[in-house]
Amino acid sequence: MYEAADILDLCQLKAMERGLSTKDAGCFNPLLFCMRNPSHAHAIGTRIKALNKRLSVIKERSAAFSFIPLGSYEDRSSKVQASHSGNKRRETSGVFDRSGVVGEKIEQDTRKLVEIMLSEKECNPSIMVFAIVDVGGIGKTTLAQKVFNDETLNNEFVKTIWLSINKDFDEVELLRTIITQTGGVHGGEKALAVLQPILATTLKGKKVFLVLDDVWNHGAWDDMLKAPLANVVARGSRVLVTTRDERVVRGMKAALPYHHVNKLEEEDAWLLLKKQVVSSEADAREIDILKDIGLQIIAKCDGLPLAVKVMGGLLCQKGKNYHAWEMVLHDSIWSVSEMPEELNHAVYLSYEDLPPCIKQCFLYYSLLPKTALFFWNNIIGMWISEGFLHGSEDLEELGREYYKELILRNLIEPNTQYMSRSLCNIHDVVRLFGQFVARDEALAAHSGEISFVSKLKVQKFIRLSLESQASESDGLDWSSLQTQQTLRTLISVGHINMKPGDSLVNFPCLRTLDIKSAHVVALLESLHKLRHLRYLSLEETDISSLPDCIGKMKFLQYISLKGCKEIVQVPHSIVMLEQLRYLDLRETNISDIPGGFSVLTNLRIVRGFPACEDGDCCSLEELGPLSRLKDLGIDGLENVTASLLLACR
Repeated sequence: MYEAADILDLCQLKAMERGLSTKDAGCFNPLLFCMRNPSHAHAIGTRIKALNKRLSVIKERSAAFSFIPLGSYEDRSSKVQASHSGNKRRETSGVFDRSGVVGEKIEQDTRKLVEIMLSEKECNPSIMVFAIVDVGGIGKTTLAQKVFNDETLNNEFVKTIWLSINKDFDEVELLRTIITQTGGVHGGEKALAVLQPILATTLKGKKVFLVLDDVWNHGAWDDMLKAPLANVVARGSRVLVTTRDERVVRGMKAALPYHHVNKLEEEDAWLLLKKQVVSSEADAREIDILKDIGLQIIAKCDGLPLAVKVMGGLLCQKGKNYHAWEMVLHDSIWSVSEMPEELNHAVYLSYEDLPPCIKQCFLYYSLLPKTALFFWNNIIGMWISEGFLHGSEDLEELGREYYKELILRNLIEPNTQYMSRSLCNIHDVVRLFGQFVARDEALAAHSGEISFVSKLKVQKFIRLSLESQASESDGLDWSSLQTQQTLRTLISVGHINMKPGDSLVNFPCLRTLDIKSAHVVALLESLHKLRHLRYLSLEETDISSLPDCIGKMKFLQYISLKGCKEIVQVPHSIVMLEQLRYLDLRETNISDIPGGFSVLTNLRIVRGFPACEDGDCCSLEELGPLSRLKDLGIDGLENVTASLLLACR
């Protein structure tokens, strides 16, 4: 139905261009309005006719397969509210969260690892490598965090360092991170030949404990860290690595035997499941009545803590009902055979139980690049732009409900560094599952993947999420994306090779454009061609201005220019964007906003608003009429007189 939505968009846009306010423009008024223009009516009619023809073909095929109308099924979207009445990647840190841990086994494993690392004979090497090796979701990171926080171990080392490596690590960022963690200064250097000596100097003569979490190949150690560390750190320094692949630690020459994490014992798995379901002591007694069937469900989780936690999130929605738990146990999805082996069926079952309106939100979340931070306001803005949220006056609040639902079901996990839960992590197994389900419409890829460009040549995608940490010499060419003319979402983090003449004109259906940390000046000239665009984020890019004609982009709801140091002003036409809901100008050099800002009464969130009280710029007084504004951040209040501040109260 993407084509139908685009047709309605164009009708609404034509109505707005003729002066019909969006406040009055429902689905049908604009459609009737645009039919008054013969040429426009003909173009729209042609597209509708072609769409009807495609729908007729689909209907004929569905009859041949005896498909059942969806209307015969229960609409589960109402479950969202009911469930609440009862109850950058996957970047890890050394912070240990006790709430997700059960049993004494982790205590025993911690003591064992600490004892081995501290008692191992210090022969020739000044630094020794130890390893935790096992499958995804079994608790390798949790055990490493427990070791990292062990008091006995910490007393033995001058420096303790935690590095989250991941599959597509950036060499420069990796070195910068470890230099910063050890108290050094990298000075923004990008050359490995410069950064490695800085690291060596910073750690010279110090006894170091280093954790390398989630390592996918031994290059991070052999090519990047081994030389500058092994030659300078004090004897007795240690490295603890976690990985799914034993070949990685063999390549790193880790000490034998490698530590393997045992699967959860039945009783420990039951305790972990209860932690996800129980909210009070009374609840615990009621849940214990269901232990028999609960253990049968746990058996299907194969002892993986991640699978048990996700299953707990699902059962929490079912309540304390034996029949409901029995239906989960006997669900046919447990026997699905077409999924890749590493995508645990427990995740599939939890996904299948989501209301349809939240399923699409979850799949979208799984596409977000791992190397960048996406806070809930960013994600909810994308959901709104894609049309996933509707039927509510306050779409942001509805989006937060969906976001919290994903947390409750353990499909995403709050980052413990943010008490507000505004930033979440998603486990690799869950992320891969989402990408697998969405594979026919969406692609999330790293530019270094050999198959990436070939996939773009043979398949048209609706959503594309791209990560690139390459240099200019071997980065992705913008031209390789030009065949993707059906894109509605384009998210890109990192460098892309662009040349004069590169543009956005080949993405006429784009609704969400999020480009971070790239050179995008060449694209600005064609930005106004994106007539359907709702979400525009160009954070930390090299733009120095927005096009003067941005006011013609009538559907724009979200603009983020955070970290764009070159930009000094926004065009006057921004006050024509009456659907604008979110504006982020933090960490820019914008010193004033055009007058007339008070007409943007749809605004919900404004960040980095520059305080000003002279000239033709927007003053704080213009914020008064913005009655829907819930979140306001003002910069430069020292430039405003006390009398004006009092007048704005």
